[in-house]
Amino acid sequence: MDNVLVVKLGGSSASSPDFVRWIEAVETAKGKVVVMPGGGPFANTVRRYQHRIGYDEEAVQAMNILAMEQFGFALKSLGTRMVTASDTAALEAAFAADKIPVWLPAVPAFREAAIRTNPDVTSDSIAAWFAGQYANARLLLVKQLDVPANATVETLVHAEMVDPAFLTFLKPQTRVFLAGPNDIALAGKRFSEGAVPGRELRRAGDLLNAAE
Repeated sequence: MDNVLVVKLGGSSASSPDFVRWIEAVETAKGKVVVMPGGGPFANTVRRYQHRIGYDEEAVQAMNILAMEQFGFALKSLGTRMVTASDTAALEAAFAADKIPVWLPAVPAFREAAIRTNPDVTSDSIAAWFAGQYANARLLLVKQLDVPANATVETLVHAEMVDPAFLTFLKPQTRVFLAGPNDIALAGKRFSEGAVPGRELRRAGDLLNAAE
């Protein structure tokens, strides 16, 4: 399976006035599109109750991954083409039926010690890890902030728009795009054309090589 577009809908988008518009835009997409959910308000609840209950960071990480699944079910319920999927067979069945799978990451993520035991890993890194398993994959990060035209992937890390482990899980062959509030107006049109909303982010190393 190749040429997959992974659309990471962050949990922060749940409180955005554009949230439903992004779901509607994604549903117009052509080709193989997978929605990767963030943890949303469910992940916030994990942190809120940690000190009260006393569970450790390993439990927090496991619960945050499960929070992604909860948000995934919420996303699926708001769409008309969306279905949940947690393995390759379910992904392929969704594509064959012209559906848009919402990835439930718990089972595969729990198998990866680098994800399961690292508190720096959030849904952004899990999205990068997932996209890296497929040839010619594109990863679209939908954020609540727009970035400058010269922003790179490293810019996102330094600005804490993605987690510190993101670059570790991002494969060189995965193309990264970012869409913000200014991109929602044309997002549906872009998706329906098989294109990606927002702007593609280059890596700092690519810019240095191009300058030589």
